[in-house]
Amino acid sequence: MTAERFRPDSLAETPGARLYHTGDLARRRPSGAVELLGRADGQVKIRGQRIEPGEIEAHLLALPGVCEAVVGAREGAPGDRHLVAWIAAAPELDLRALRAALARRLPEALLPAAFVVLDRLPRLPSGKLDRRSLPEPAAQEEAAPSPADAVERALCDLFREVLGAGRVDPGADFFALGGHSLLA
Repeated sequence: MTAERFRPDSLAETPGARLYHTGDLARRRPSGAVELLGRADGQVKIRGQRIEPGEIEAHLLALPGVCEAVVGAREGAPGDRHLVAWIAAAPELDLRALRAALARRLPEALLPAAFVVLDRLPRLPSGKLDRRSLPEPAAQEEAAPSPADAVERALCDLFREVLGAGRVDPGADFFALGGHSLLA
């Protein structure tokens, strides 16, 4: 395992120099600085925690009514990344029940902040998943009831501002919408 991670450094001036293979993608800037671009594998980093989307996808696929699933990270409010799950599911799928079932299986940090339900996941002509064609969660918003009074209206406005969301259901759970302690 250790030998796999430490590889010869072909650019080093010192003979026998080695590099540690982190799994991150980076590029060297003209100034000589190294700019991290993200992970080479499927891992994503959310609020300092490395998350393997494949693990979440496996749990989603184990739930009744889910035919296909893919999980990725998206930028919400500036500087706030959150998980999004795109699923192809049976028409009768109850999204609230799906969220609850997933919450029983996974820790809170692994729960997607948004779910996008599709008839089928977009594919390239090769049959591979077309990640670039996955719709943004905002395009899938459900109609939310109007706030009943000024307090509900103020809370909905605050949730929208903090979460970078569109219309917010007055009865929605802040955390289920992608909120977390750093935003609160």
